[in-house]
Amino acid sequence: MRKLPVYLLLDVSGSMSGEPIEAVKNGVQMLHSALRRDPQALEMAYLSVITFCSEVNQIVPLTEVASFMPPNFVAGGGTCLDAALSMVVDCAQREVKKSTPEVKGDYKPLVFIMTDGLPTDVLSLGLDKFKKYHWGQVVACAAGDYADESVLRQISETVVKLATADQNSIAAFFKWVSASIQTSSRRVDAVGGDDELPPPPPEIVLIQ
Repeated sequence: MRKLPVYLLLDVSGSMSGEPIEAVKNGVQMLHSALRRDPQALEMAYLSVITFCSEVNQIVPLTEVASFMPPNFVAGGGTCLDAALSMVVDCAQREVKKSTPEVKGDYKPLVFIMTDGLPTDVLSLGLDKFKKYHWGQVVACAAGDYADESVLRQISETVVKLATADQNSIAAFFKWVSASIQTSSRRVDAVGGDDELPPPPPEIVLIQ
């Protein structure tokens, strides 16, 4: 079975303390529960969680949905987004099976990035590595007024905006992410494509 890798890059910097980080924790749990109830996603989707603050950690390696354990999150420190982009490439190169002339590899990975502020490192080498990798969908989410969507446009053509980084908005984002993974699971199995996302809910503004 070819797996559909999904990488969640989540900002856990100090500005995410309190309600936002609890909302992220609840959102990942909700996402996992939704995928467990979807037979197609349960069979195909594999999840990884990478957090970034003053350091970057892959706190959950790429894991099948049935075995995935939603992690705990602790907020603090800066926002090393460029380092996070570098790490997700390293993880994908290690964890995603490539196609060969004899055997088809895994589907192109999906990446969902959420941040509530500006990077404290410079988008440079990590961004360059990220842009060279062959991803499927890449979605970058600017949560709240202090996240600059123009920065995220350097990473992805699909940038969404949350008006606030509160419980309701972050919950809506993760609900949309789970729907996007479910849609991709059905599409890659049916036609081998992963180029469509479901329409976002009202809480999420798609930046053109």
